[in-house]
Amino acid sequence: MNSTTVRNLLVRGMLAGLAAGVLALIVAYWLGEPHVDAAIGFEEAAHAGHSHGDDGELVSRSLQSTAGLATGILVYGIAFGGIAALAYSFALGRVGRFSPRATALLLSSCALLAVYVVPFLKYPANPPAVGGEDTIGKRTTLYLLMMVLSVLLAVAATIAGKRLAPRLGGWWATVAALLGFAVVIGVAYEFLPVVNEVPEHFPADLLWRFRLSALTMQLVLWGGFGLLFGELAQRLLQPEDTEAREPVPAGQ
Repeated sequence: MNSTTVRNLLVRGMLAGLAAGVLALIVAYWLGEPHVDAAIGFEEAAHAGHSHGDDGELVSRSLQSTAGLATGILVYGIAFGGIAALAYSFALGRVGRFSPRATALLLSSCALLAVYVVPFLKYPANPPAVGGEDTIGKRTTLYLLMMVLSVLLAVAATIAGKRLAPRLGGWWATVAALLGFAVVIGVAYEFLPVVNEVPEHFPADLLWRFRLSALTMQLVLWGGFGLLFGELAQRLLQPEDTEAREPVPAGQ
């Protein structure tokens, strides 16, 4: 693949990431923010009887839930869109005989699994009031370790599947690679430390709804990116297929 095509894919990936970020922002604002506000209310109620002096907020809650939220999600969408486009440029044609559109959806699905779902199942997202300030560094390190391990194992499983395919066939090679990935991830789940800092009396339904909304936002982000970028890549790499699907005006 020449440098011009890679550059065009990179631009399209960033645009698709931005568009997917807008969709994820809507989900985060309407589904996630109410649960964040509820968790903050719980935290404030729990410390109502304690004096903390005149601690003013550096950034207001209203700004955090609007401009701050939008900036974070949209910048993340653009960044991961560009990285995913570069990975797509390398993976296209190397993971099977899929169309550009199907390859994009497959890549985004695998990335969602490796980058978010696998770490999430071990160290799920927590709302405010859950987790101590003195353990933020430890929890962040463990989450990043789980994410890096998951990504590396996903790459290793892909390579193993490709090498096993001539002997086992494509189907069974894929099954064997997925089973190997699941077994090693299970071992990592078992040996990595458990983090459970949910305060006593914290509403279980609020914790569940917050985590569900966080997962939904990621599903929309990665799924939207896969569909949008797949269409853009299809039009760039195989324009003849796109033209063939377009209706011919009457009279021609």
